[in-house]
Amino acid sequence: MLKLVILGSSNAIPDGSHENTHMALVSDERFILIDCPGNPVVRLQKAGLDLEQVSDIILTHFHPDHVSGIALLLLDLWLLGRKRLLRISGLDETLSKFEKLMEMHGWGDWPGIFPVQLNRLPEKEMVLVLEDSEWRIFASPVMHLIPNIGLRIESIQSGKVLAYSSDTEPCAQVVRLAHRADVLIHETAGPARGHSDSSQAAEIAREAGASHLVLIHYPTGKFWDENLLTRAIELFSGPVDLAEDFMEIQL
Repeated sequence: MLKLVILGSSNAIPDGSHENTHMALVSDERFILIDCPGNPVVRLQKAGLDLEQVSDIILTHFHPDHVSGIALLLLDLWLLGRKRLLRISGLDETLSKFEKLMEMHGWGDWPGIFPVQLNRLPEKEMVLVLEDSEWRIFASPVMHLIPNIGLRIESIQSGKVLAYSSDTEPCAQVVRLAHRADVLIHETAGPARGHSDSSQAAEIAREAGASHLVLIHYPTGKFWDENLLTRAIELFSGPVDLAEDFMEIQL
């Protein structure tokens, strides 16, 4: 069975109930991390996921609220004795910054560190990121403040499609990425440059012909907008949900 687990749903300023936005694509044998903020070991334990089963990490972009935990995750995997390959996928600019970060941490001097394979993605639409007997994952560049990718996940077994906008202004790339998706997870940080509000997310879902809209990367705590969900429901005829930490979406 394939599922997506929301590990965090907040925008860049989390609160006690909402970690920064990231998620895990989980099968019976392994899982893929999509972004990596915070303290990954603790978060994965709370989600009931075995750290040793992570096979891949996809970094959408290099803003701190999406990558702040990546160095700690690699350190902890090394300290726990991991030996098998870990693949990390992202745009060239994202992975170049990741390498510089890890060089500052001296990872080349960690004795016996497990192999890490970097999968550098071209900044083109519908680039194949990963494919196996369980899923096909595609990436497209979206409109953010720095180079960034949204994702399209296709379940081989069920035929279901889930799209994730990542941080973005409303753009045609997300419409194409989410074409007739069963679920579109769309950010709703607000109507600022590089971001979208919930009305805009609803319009993108409607234009893409998505069946179900899930809002994520929204303001939390004292910045919570009580009308956020209502505005999307008014514009999108399908079901609209608010992503919550540890929520699961079956694929």
